Amino acid sequence: MDWRESFMRIFGPGVLGGLTFGQWMRLLWQERFAVSFSQVPRALCITALTLMNSLGRGLEALRYGEQLRDVSVEPPIFVLGHWRSGTTHLHQLLARDRRLAFPSGYQCAFPHTFLTTERVQARLLSSLLPEHRPMDNVEWTLFSPQEDEWAICALCLESPCLGWVFPRSRRKYMRYLTFSAASPDERARWREAFTWFVKKLTWKYRRRLVLKSPPHTCRIRLLLEMFPDAKFVHIHRHPYAVFQSTRNLLLKMFAWLGLQRPVLEEVDDWILEQYREMYDVFFEERKFIPPGSYHELAFEDLDRNPMGEVRKVYEALGLPDFAGTEGDLQRYVDSLRGYQKNKFPQLPEPLAERIQTMWQASFAEWGYEAVGAI
Repeated sequence: MDWRESFMRIFGPGVLGGLTFGQWMRLLWQERFAVSFSQVPRALCITALTLMNSLGRGLEALRYGEQLRDVSVEPPIFVLGHWRSGTTHLHQLLARDRRLAFPSGYQCAFPHTFLTTERVQARLLSSLLPEHRPMDNVEWTLFSPQEDEWAICALCLESPCLGWVFPRSRRKYMRYLTFSAASPDERARWREAFTWFVKKLTWKYRRRLVLKSPPHTCRIRLLLEMFPDAKFVHIHRHPYAVFQSTRNLLLKMFAWLGLQRPVLEEVDDWILEQYREMYDVFFEERKFIPPGSYHELAFEDLDRNPMGEVRKVYEALGLPDFAGTEGDLQRYVDSLRGYQKNKFPQLPEPLAERIQTMWQASFAEWGYEAVGAI
């Protein structure tokens, strides 16, 4: 194991490294300080970072607060899809367009302070990261496109990702997946945090944002309330592959982000329930997207023909001339040759049947066959 991976497993702050000290204390109080003894080094690292973030947040507010209040945000492009459906791949392909902007890993990890700290701190922290993400072989840097869910988690603590940190409380944090069971105050705080984050990004880049967060898949109405002219592109993948890869993701995230030991026997139920809840809402809310603002594609097609599928995205959503990014995109696609995807053993038949039963709507919607393992 690479020393950086060992370091991150012990001390890595995960999604909580960007909190302020006050947020961190409220979260610990809410969890009754139920941190596993083996995770105390991680908790101490988070504590140190939150103290620095509290100071940095105040300085950033003084320096940029007035400038950010009146920033006008161009309607973003949202990449939708369940975890492990190919959202990262699609996000990175779209991010090759220099006319667009995206939140980086550092900006999502430290959303309170990135305008003042990124130039120096991002390079220092990058030396501690392994070359690839813990769940696959995708290159991992603090300058790569990242999902904004991490940023919103750190800004307002209203994210289902907190279930990865405190798995014993996962059901409590699941209300932030769709927000259907969240209170009006929680929804308002989430909207305020999200708006503030995209204003900071817009002020920094002065370009249209392409944003990716799996939970956005079941927040379409909420996002349309904020950005009526937003564009949406949804990517789907064979449900068996999504299940196996999401299970691998969760097990890795517990080791890299967690402050509690999970109940491993609950992981399969967690994935099955989360996916069904997400797509029950997605299928209901997708119809509210205006014509010309939505496109859908299959991961399998994107994997076979990335250039052709991205071109279709541009045409369907009326994005700027595809020729303007074609060269950069082709060079990036060429760099991925030889990439090895994760391989998993065949699913046990009873589990495959459960997936087919609980996710039947997705099998039917996209014509996936319920045979064998993917």
